[in-house]
Amino acid sequence: MDAAFTAEQDEMRRTLREVLGKRCGPDEVKAAVRTAAGHDHELWQQLARQLGLPGIAVAEEYGGVGCTAADLVLACEETGRVLLPSPLLATAVLAVPLITALGTGEQRSALLPPLAAGGLTAALAVPGPALATALALTGDNAPGDWAGGGRAGGVQARAVDGGWRLYGEVAQVLDGHSASLLLVAAHTGGFARSRTLLFLVREDAPGLVRARQTTLDETRPQGRIQLRDVEAELLGAEDADVAGALAATGRGAAAVLAAEAVGAAGQALARTVEYVQQREQFGRAIGSFQAVKHRLADLYVQVQAARSAAYYAAWDPEQGGLALAQALEALRITAGEAIQLHGGIGFTWEHDAHLYFKRAAADELLFGPVHRLRAHAAEAAGLFAPAAAGSASVPAPAPAPAPRNEKVAV
Repeated sequence: MDAAFTAEQDEMRRTLREVLGKRCGPDEVKAAVRTAAGHDHELWQQLARQLGLPGIAVAEEYGGVGCTAADLVLACEETGRVLLPSPLLATAVLAVPLITALGTGEQRSALLPPLAAGGLTAALAVPGPALATALALTGDNAPGDWAGGGRAGGVQARAVDGGWRLYGEVAQVLDGHSASLLLVAAHTGGFARSRTLLFLVREDAPGLVRARQTTLDETRPQGRIQLRDVEAELLGAEDADVAGALAATGRGAAAVLAAEAVGAAGQALARTVEYVQQREQFGRAIGSFQAVKHRLADLYVQVQAARSAAYYAAWDPEQGGLALAQALEALRITAGEAIQLHGGIGFTWEHDAHLYFKRAAADELLFGPVHRLRAHAAEAAGLFAPAAAGSASVPAPAPAPAPRNEKVAV
């Protein structure tokens, strides 16, 4: 494995950091999230036209740049540094791989070029807080219980006159209030042939009702979707391996999310180091105190370890879950320490420290929590498998002796 970046990757990182540095200051980010769409549309178009950001991992035959997943990971580390509110995660990381894996030839030819060009945005809608399970990040998604499983809840699909109709409600959909195209996971087949399929729903479909939700992290806008007998198009074929495609998409998304978290953690640490060099107490900068140095050194080691894990996951997506767990933990601890070391100013709405802490908390709610990410990775690796018959086992400890009823002289 060659861990060195190519000259093209270094140039892409430098160019993207330069563009985002000019257009994504703290004030610009706060202004963008308060728009109806939740992001700066002009900046999104600039990133699509000049850098081809939404089409980095899309094949050239569909109008994309044709780069690898590692390039998308590097790009998202830079977007994480500035907490960029954009449709990149929902469109390029979640929707595009599913359309590529499951879509028919006609669907790929019709949808991937506008998605790669940034003119079309997409969102993946799965019921309730089940996104991490649907992507097989915190559990096995094959049973399909997260999609309704034939019980009340989720979205139900029924075949009508050669087409499909959807009915149900989905909350907490990333960019669900503004995306031009929705990929809706719906349950169909009843009890006898229970299965989960993905359907395409256009933004102007009759019966589709959408509303933006109030979220902890405004840089990750979410929407609530109501489907009232909405006409939909099946993505791919009825016998498609939807669970497998979602799991593969989840592995790639975990590496991207880990890189985003590492970028945010690195920026939070850099701003904290800058602040402690300026803030004075007892006539000297607080950064010169040994206790502060030790805390910052521990954070630096944790961020660098998470960065290495994210880069490794870009090369081996099978390790995406563990890398995401380490990166989310690093971001949560770094953001919390940043607030502490900033002192009173770190608790104010005017300062930006709380934005990084909210990103850490919101991402762990959406794609974690950390302990479940690690537990699922350990289970997949067979660490919790029972010992085989006839294999050596550790003897059970001897029982503790029963207490004796003794009289003690006082």
